[in-house]
This record gives sequence, C-alpha cells and structure tokens, in this order.
Amino acid sequence: MLKWALAFFVLALIAAVFGFGGIAGASAGIAKILFIGFLILAVVGLVAGKLRSA
Repeated sequence: MLKWALAFFVLALIAAVFGFGGIAGASAGIAKILFIGFLILAVVGLVAGKLRSA
C-alpha cells in the first residue's frame, strides 16, 4: 500500500510541475488516503504483535 501512496504522490508532483491542477489534486488526495491507511495498518500490526508476544 505504501508503494501505491508513493506512486500517487510522485504522479501528483509531476502533474503539479506541468500545471495539471485537477490531476495533481486527485493524485495527492489518493496518496494521502493510502498513506493514512498504511499508517493505521502498521499501528494495528505493531499493537497486535505486542499483545501476542506478551
């Protein structure tokens, strides 16, 4: 999922350089959602690992 977030972030940067506002905004929004989802899954995985080992 982090790869997808980074891919959309790079796409947003490229689109921003060329001035395609709608594409850049949409790509940045998707990247943000995917990155937040990745962070939530990472935290859940860490907590589950701590509970399992305890």
